[in-house]
Formats: sequence, C-alpha cells, structure tokens
Amino acid sequence: MTDDGSNIVVTLSVPFPSRREAEIAFNVLRIDTEPKRSFIEKSFKLIDNQLLVEFNGQQAKNVRVGVTSFFDSLILCCETLDLFGPAVSDEYGHY
Repeated sequence: MTDDGSNIVVTLSVPFPSRREAEIAFNVLRIDTEPKRSFIEKSFKLIDNQLLVEFNGQQAKNVRVGVTSFFDSLILCCETLDLFGPAVSDEYGHY
C-alpha cells in the first residue's frame, strides 16, 4: 500500500496454479466495475499465472471496502474453479 499524498494505492498479486485459471479469473473479475459512488478505481493485469489488481482512491475507507468486495468475488471465483475442476481446453471457444 502506498500513499502518494493525495491517493492511496493498494496493489495485490494473486497467484493461480495455471495460466488458464488466472485467465478465467481475470475475465470474470474485471467485468465488475466499481460504481461511481465508491470513489475508487480498480485496474487488472494478467502476467503468466499472476492476476495483478490495483486499487486507487483518496480515502482509506473507500479503498478498504473495494478490496474487501474484491476478495469476496475472488473467493467465489476460486470456489467455482475448484468445484468444476481445471479447464479442459487452453482457450474459451464458445463464440
């Protein structure tokens, strides 16, 4: 966590067992944008099997709520991945 004087920035690195599982989590979790009233920005990056998430806001309580909400979604995503098992293919071919 850093504080550059005006904004608080929290960066998380979440490792996954495989690149495919990280890609699934990336595509699921980045869809939920923060509402305007949350006063924070959230950005995602995918590097190999690591999901990198950065939260940026002016008030610590807003950033905390955003991080907590993200962890709730991450836990649900991971439980779903565990329930259905590893991905069968290396890419999503539904479309």
